[in-house]
Amino acid sequence: MARLAQTAGLTDIQREILSTVRDFVDKEILPVATELEHRDEYPQAIVDGLKELGLFGLMIPEEYGGLGESLLTYALCVEEIARGWMSVSGIINTHFIVAYLLKQHGTQEQREYFLPRMAAGEVRGAFSMSEPALGSDVSAITSKAVKEGDDYLLTGQKMWLTNGGTSTLVAVLVKSDEGHTPAEVAAAPHRSMTTFLVEKEPGFGEVRPGLTIPGKIDKMGYKGVDTTELIMDGLRVPANRVLGGATGRGFYQMMDGVEVGRVNVAARGCGVAQRAFELGVSYAQQRHTFGKQIAQHQAIQFKLAEMATKVEAAHAMMVNAARKKDSGERNDLEAGMAKYLASEYCKEVVEDAFRIHGGYGFSKEYEIERLYREAPMLLIGEGTAEIQKMIIGRRLLEEYRLQG
Repeated sequence: MARLAQTAGLTDIQREILSTVRDFVDKEILPVATELEHRDEYPQAIVDGLKELGLFGLMIPEEYGGLGESLLTYALCVEEIARGWMSVSGIINTHFIVAYLLKQHGTQEQREYFLPRMAAGEVRGAFSMSEPALGSDVSAITSKAVKEGDDYLLTGQKMWLTNGGTSTLVAVLVKSDEGHTPAEVAAAPHRSMTTFLVEKEPGFGEVRPGLTIPGKIDKMGYKGVDTTELIMDGLRVPANRVLGGATGRGFYQMMDGVEVGRVNVAARGCGVAQRAFELGVSYAQQRHTFGKQIAQHQAIQFKLAEMATKVEAAHAMMVNAARKKDSGERNDLEAGMAKYLASEYCKEVVEDAFRIHGGYGFSKEYEIERLYREAPMLLIGEGTAEIQKMIIGRRLLEEYRLQG
């Protein structure tokens, strides 16, 4: 096994899980990833294999049929999967965030109803915050829920749902002003947000009365996985499907989910960067110019040195953020730093590998072309670099605030 991105202090079980996942990636994902990606084809056989391995229940507690593993174990598995094909790690991540939201914030009835089937991969999760007009400004959402008897009627349009078509459970964030005056909502719009657990049929079109999934969004990269819109028009949801059983907590629940999601995106960046380094260092030893391997040219050695250092640094920060969360401590600073660094370094390592390939990197026959289109998504997913810097800056000022 390569020396880069090793993790000290793992248990025998963790090492066994990671070894199994790496073997699966090498045998079942890497040989078909580029072909499936170019066809924008959903990787059903790969997903079925991950379900058999139990990865859909990796962090779900054992009492609900999961493996009960840590965020660190999960992040390291995601790193391996993203090394094979980042889109597959996206399929797992959205499912994982919904399971995490249920585990941390769901009522006992909600946990007992959903988590065992999520652990088995029978129920597949997606979550939805963004809308077409708001970007990173989550507080500006306009989708709303209106109480009607024992139910709520949901109306609005959501955007950028990963697993939007294939999922059967969507955690949807909307506004519900119930219990707050207009003045209170205007002063603190986060208080008026509620997360609803919406069950639906897989597929596109009207997947249940009042809920439509229009179709897949055609993307530059991150293909295979279905990214969609979600349109609610009088969608009726019973009150027992309010996450946690009480309205007004949705923003804080979603931010908790996004926080662990940022560790996941950092792990994806690490995995893609590792694969880009592998491709670059391999090609540099196969290609000859001026009578020797290009790996023997000092300019290429410098590039490889920089790439490997970035892979190591990003991996270390990702591991630190995951371990901080596992310890029960607040980790928004570490998660923000890890996501920011890993996504930026991933972009740089992929571009350097692309440059090492020269003209062949521009050919769709070479895997680096796919990575070059996939890496930019990580700069945006779970918060842009600018959002991460805002989080990091505010937390640093909290930690280093002057006294007096």
